[in-house]
Amino acid sequence: MASQLIAGQLRSCRSPRFEPILPVSFTSTAIADEIIRTRPDVALVSGVLQDSSFAGYAVLRTIQSLNLPTRPILLLENCEHDLVIDAFRSGARGVFSRAESSERLSKCIHIVHKGQIWAGTREMEYILGELVSTRPLRIVDAQGCSLLSKREEEVVALVADGLTNRQISEQLKLSEHTVKNYLFKIFEKLGISTRVELVLYALSQNHRGVTAIDPCAQQQTKRLSATLPSIARRIRI
Repeated sequence: MASQLIAGQLRSCRSPRFEPILPVSFTSTAIADEIIRTRPDVALVSGVLQDSSFAGYAVLRTIQSLNLPTRPILLLENCEHDLVIDAFRSGARGVFSRAESSERLSKCIHIVHKGQIWAGTREMEYILGELVSTRPLRIVDAQGCSLLSKREEEVVALVADGLTNRQISEQLKLSEHTVKNYLFKIFEKLGISTRVELVLYALSQNHRGVTAIDPCAQQQTKRLSATLPSIARRIRI
C-alpha cells in the first residue's frame, strides 16, 4: 500500500515527470529481477522488505555487482549511522528517510537521476567520520591492481583530507591547473564527476579491505569538519 501511494504521488508530479514501475512482489529477489529486466534510471528500494528488515541492502548489492546503470536510493525508517554507511557501501546513490515529504522525495530522485549524490548534513557527517577513522585509500580494481598513478593517489588522499585545489597545489608544489587536470583524469578513470563521489568511492573501497594511504588523522578531522557545510550544499543543488 505504501509503495502504491508513493508511485501515485510520483505519477502526479509534473516537473520533473516520473514513470514509476512496481514489482510483482516485494521480496529482494523479485525486486532485483524487476530492476535487471527493466533497467530503470533510478530504483527506490526500501531497506525493509518481505524477506527481512535488511533485505533492501541485498538488492543494492545485486545492482552493484552487475554494474547496472540504475542508480539506487535506499528508503530508510531511520537514517542511523550504520544503516547509512552500509547503504553507501552497498552502492546507494542516496538515502532518504520515510519521515520526509513527497516533494523532497521527488527532488531526491531528480538529483540522483542527474548523477549526483543525495545525503543530508547528518548523513555526510557519518560518511566523513567513517573516512576519518579508516583513512583515505588506494583505488584498486577487482584484481587488486592500482587504477591510479602514485601522483593521482596523492591527489585522492588530499581531496579526502578536505583540501581545496589551491591547498593541494601548494602541498604538492603543482599549479592549480595541473591539479584540476589530475582530478579530471581521476574522475574519468573511476567514472565519477564530483569530489563527493570520490570520497564515497574511497569509502566503498575500504569496505573491500584495501590498504590505506597514510595521512594525518587529526588534520583530516579538522579539515573535513570545516568543509562539510559546502559539501552538503553542493550535494543538494
